[in-house]
Amino acid sequence: MVDAVAAVDLGATSGRVMLGYVGHNELSLRPVARFANGPVAAGAELHWDITRLYGSVLDGLAAALREEQEVRSIGVDSWAVDYALLRGGGRLGEVFHYRDDRNEGGATRVHGIVGPDELYARNGLQYLSFNTLYQFAAEKNLAAADSFLLVPDLFSFWLTGRKVAERSNASTTGLLNVSTREWDDELISRLGFSRTIFPELVDAGRIIGPVDARVAREIGARAPISVTAVGSHDTASAVVAIPSTRDDFAYISCGTWGLVGVELDRPVLSEASRLANFTNEGGVDGRVRYLHNVMGLWLLSESVRDWEADGTAIDLPHLVAQASAVTTPVPVFDANDPEFLAPGNMTGRISAWFERRGIRAPQGRPEFARSIIESLAAAFADAVAAASALSGKQVSVIHLVGGGSQNALLCQLTADRSGLPVKAGPVEATAIGNILVQARAIGSVSGDLEALRALVVAAFEPLHYSPRAGSAQ
Repeated sequence: MVDAVAAVDLGATSGRVMLGYVGHNELSLRPVARFANGPVAAGAELHWDITRLYGSVLDGLAAALREEQEVRSIGVDSWAVDYALLRGGGRLGEVFHYRDDRNEGGATRVHGIVGPDELYARNGLQYLSFNTLYQFAAEKNLAAADSFLLVPDLFSFWLTGRKVAERSNASTTGLLNVSTREWDDELISRLGFSRTIFPELVDAGRIIGPVDARVAREIGARAPISVTAVGSHDTASAVVAIPSTRDDFAYISCGTWGLVGVELDRPVLSEASRLANFTNEGGVDGRVRYLHNVMGLWLLSESVRDWEADGTAIDLPHLVAQASAVTTPVPVFDANDPEFLAPGNMTGRISAWFERRGIRAPQGRPEFARSIIESLAAAFADAVAAASALSGKQVSVIHLVGGGSQNALLCQLTADRSGLPVKAGPVEATAIGNILVQARAIGSVSGDLEALRALVVAAFEPLHYSPRAGSAQ
């Protein structure tokens, strides 16, 4: 028997609804709807158009049900850290975008109460100025709220009427204790946040509840549908879909961000780990995603946006092909530098980075694109090596999943710079992981993560990139 489920996968630049079919030794999926997502500037503030995004989700689910009336479950995953404040079930204000510049002030306030070393011991998170606890410290409406929900939990609430926080995404807030995997009541109190706004925690695989009757009518559901908590941090779902039944891999989930790390059973909380800015985020089945955030393909997409500002259309595959043909050495910049976090004028900021260091900036778009991709590959290779050294985990292969797996130049350069083989794909790893957790929750399949990954291995053949002789840097 094969069961159908629907995955709602929301990224920082786009979203999608996918139909998944899962049964014994069977796994397939097909896209139903894709839609744009991105920041909206309102004066000096940067928000998400969360109402429009939810409307796109409902339209996508309606399209899925027109194609497949037997959908048994829906699961929602998204980017991390951003949240909605609620009062009486209604939303207080807009949902801030994590790139809004209010967050640095919040970080200063938090560190004035709890130092970075103690925070790391409590939450295990790398310092990122947009982690939820820093956003809370900068939040003007927090005292007026009676609850908050991270973005995927917000959408699950709108679908079901039930407020919960799935643990993998809750682990990115900085307010979940890394050892107990429960809300850190002492830290919450010391920072002056109200404990009453924090929702019940649930694990991936928990049935949140049935789709609300009104929503069911809107999307055209004729039979009951459950909403299931999946690895609601998109990287948690992506890691579920790594096509390997061995544990000696590093992963790179590459899209707007590049999340680079290894999967562990226990967190790494050493001072060396903190100073290296590695994070211990929650994964499905209690696993730890020990990783480092790299700026990702955001650097390239923002540069393309700069180049298109004069009305010139950029064909990205053609640009990457031109970058691949560049034979002269190009300079490499620090893809982890926080100065590249904000949107706008990316090419100017990269050029200025080089100029401040007395380095000739790339000339022309192909050379510029090559520099970006080389810089990302270097950052990926460094992060893999650090993850292995800091965790003590042996790594013999890198699995690169997500949209970045389609960039052959990035995959090859990552292999070259790391000296390790890279296996690229599946592209839709996040949706696949979302689908597999739902399927296990409703009984379509069973077993541990390795059993779920065996289905991915059988269904999706990755592309192989071997390091070229003499290329490791």
